[in-house]
Amino acid sequence: MRDTLNVGLIGYKFMGKAHSNAYRKMGMFFDPSLKVSMKAICGREEPWVRESAEKFGWDSYETSWEKLIARDDIDVIDITAPSNAHKEIALKAAEAGKHIFCEKPLALNLKDAREMLAAVGKYKVKHQIGFNYCFAPAVQMAKKLIDEGKLGQIYHFRALYLQDWIIDPEFPLVWRLDKNVAGSGSLGDLGAHIIDLARFLLGEFDKVMGISKTFIKERPIVEKMEGLSAKSQQSAPKGKVTVDDATLFLTEFKNGALGSFEATRFAQGHKNALSFEINGSRGSLKFELERLNELQYYSAEDAPGTQGFRTIQCTEDVHPYAGAWWPAGHVIGYEHTFVHELYEFVQSIANDKPTMPDFNDGVKCSQVLEGVEQSANTGKWVSLDTL
Repeated sequence: MRDTLNVGLIGYKFMGKAHSNAYRKMGMFFDPSLKVSMKAICGREEPWVRESAEKFGWDSYETSWEKLIARDDIDVIDITAPSNAHKEIALKAAEAGKHIFCEKPLALNLKDAREMLAAVGKYKVKHQIGFNYCFAPAVQMAKKLIDEGKLGQIYHFRALYLQDWIIDPEFPLVWRLDKNVAGSGSLGDLGAHIIDLARFLLGEFDKVMGISKTFIKERPIVEKMEGLSAKSQQSAPKGKVTVDDATLFLTEFKNGALGSFEATRFAQGHKNALSFEINGSRGSLKFELERLNELQYYSAEDAPGTQGFRTIQCTEDVHPYAGAWWPAGHVIGYEHTFVHELYEFVQSIANDKPTMPDFNDGVKCSQVLEGVEQSANTGKWVSLDTL
């Protein structure tokens, strides 16, 4: 293997910018075992991808992902394209012997996700899925406390992911509202994150019961979208929204804990409000993404009269990843979670170690998503072992 890992990135908008930023910062704050070269970025619209290559610091650009994969100087294919493109790109990249990083959700459905997992196994390439929130130092600290038994037997996991960016009925019909492109709405976009966090912290789901709703059935046809903002022409014709605006579900974990999950884009006043709480026999934990440097910890073993939730500022050298950044108390932000996950991906390739979370985790998440969709359609509990 070269001493340099050459990356080809597919996608140049919201996630493309986040990944580009992570590759640029990685070598400044961490010491990866391989030097990372931002070799090429790929997108369909030549003027935009050319501008992005210059702005984000890529050596070159392509307008065809097939050409990008075929290049001999590319070792890694990083997929940040819309969900409907993940499968085809990943299958071709695996066949070409490229290591693959793929944003979530892995695929449009469980069948396709399993096909992608089989391909990376067949061609023996490294593979990782982009669940960046589990790389926040506070979430890693939560995992450490749970693994050390500080919470005892786990009874409850409850999670919310609340946004309000499409609550205006006149907000355009962007690709995230098209099931053929996105796979699902709030469930797959937001719910996937809290499902992954639950699996990371507690383990596997056993069964699910869900309900979902689309509040706005039609929206104006989109003219232009950039990140999570979009616009349409005045008096634009309307198209049908084919995904859920909100989904709630219950679960029982394999370890016997109970869980409740809510994912919605119709929570007025909430911009990116992911949160979870875990209750156990010996203590509890609370986390809010919008305060991502903080972890709330309650110990039932504190002396009577002194018990209460304490705030742990996860910015010290003892906290995962924090020591690579700034002095204690100098907080990090959303973009740093991408640095952490891509650093771990590079290290896995360099040292031939398993990645985390990998495509198997992507399949497990897709299994929960599909179970919740089935339950929402039938009104019945769905055992995930049957899927």
